[in-house]
Amino acid sequence: MTGDDMSGDTIPARATDELRIARAALTRLLEPGSVLGATAVRVWGALRAVQILTGRDSPGADERQDLRLVLASEGVTLTERTWTTSLAGWAARASSLAPGRDLDSLDRLGGGLLTPEDPEWPSGVDDLGPAAPVALWFRGAGPVPRGSSTLAVVGSRDATGYGQSVTRTLAGGLAARGLTVMSGGAYGIDAMAHRAALASGTGMPPTVAVMAGGLDRYYPAGNEDLLRDVVAQGLLLSELPPGASPTRHRFLQRNRIIAALSAAVLVVEARWRSGAQNTAGHALGLGREVGVVPGPVTSPQSAGCHRLLRESPAVVVSDVEEALALIPGGVDAEHIAGGRGSALHGASSGVAGDAGGPSGSGGSGGSGGSGISGGSPSAARPHDHLTVEELLVYEALPLRNAAPVDKLCAVAGLGPGTVMGTLKKLQRQSLAEQRESGWRRSAAAGK
Repeated sequence: MTGDDMSGDTIPARATDELRIARAALTRLLEPGSVLGATAVRVWGALRAVQILTGRDSPGADERQDLRLVLASEGVTLTERTWTTSLAGWAARASSLAPGRDLDSLDRLGGGLLTPEDPEWPSGVDDLGPAAPVALWFRGAGPVPRGSSTLAVVGSRDATGYGQSVTRTLAGGLAARGLTVMSGGAYGIDAMAHRAALASGTGMPPTVAVMAGGLDRYYPAGNEDLLRDVVAQGLLLSELPPGASPTRHRFLQRNRIIAALSAAVLVVEARWRSGAQNTAGHALGLGREVGVVPGPVTSPQSAGCHRLLRESPAVVVSDVEEALALIPGGVDAEHIAGGRGSALHGASSGVAGDAGGPSGSGGSGGSGGSGISGGSPSAARPHDHLTVEELLVYEALPLRNAAPVDKLCAVAGLGPGTVMGTLKKLQRQSLAEQRESGWRRSAAAGK
């Protein structure tokens, strides 16, 4: 492994926790939601998984059998082709791993890495089973909130005045009761939820933003001042390492983290197809309660809300008391007092240091389905039909200057054979075009 060798002298002295370094490497090696990769970590342990998944060693017969059995118990069949293809994808990223550098980068920003071995690890993400993250990066002042005192408020990026007003009232009221308001840091409803929580919050932290990229930069840029305020008073969270760029796939995967970290999800405004609906779908799949604020029947920003009410067990929410009722067992002063969360001690890149708390939330960023059945009346987009592998390659394609296949492999986390085959498929659909220097997104595909 180049860059920062897992056992070399290039690792900063304060990042001597071998297990934390291994998990930091895995956050760059594995794409969010990788069931095979995350299960390998769970079965073999982080240290051994790094050795095998980077190609530095091969699994023994017993190790392969243990992995197959655990995957089978989750309804996943591990074929030789799947294993070979996945190894090729991880190999494309192995040379770029620099876990010591990543840990040092977040440490300088007052953050660090939280792992399942830490006492502060939020147990709610374990409900994701084989899709649970291998670690969570954090940045901010607040502790990790308890899921029982956290409520996610998500919605449309192009929020209406009605949606903004309702979000301010509901998120502010929830935060004033001591709950942590979680969202995705996006424009619109997410941003208003964070602002209202920061203005009225009495909990620790008042708000958390779960991001779809590395925490070393603020995204979207237009929300930089807001996200700085979240860092100062709350927490940012991400399963992606510093420098990682947000993509549509990562936005959708981020939404599962928001749902898992919360006791319930409240959708204020959502179009027919939206990231907010995707978050609600994850919440319902995890057995979380989902509340929906209805809107004008003439508003496209409320079409997804009405769809959720019609096609899922979601319930109508019109005031703070109804939002509080979404939390199992209800909420009282004693409950909130006991739900302040755990401070992040020893979870930063400095093993003995006091790492501040993470803050972040997921929300409406990204695009895609909601997990709710039914067709959509809105116009289809060129990439809506793509499989996960096709979407990863499509997102890796530059808009202007063409990139060689090996660069696309590293960005997408897929092997050369898979990437080449997918590029040909995208080319036939006029979504990719080949140039002398490599491949890029076609002009017809747009952004």
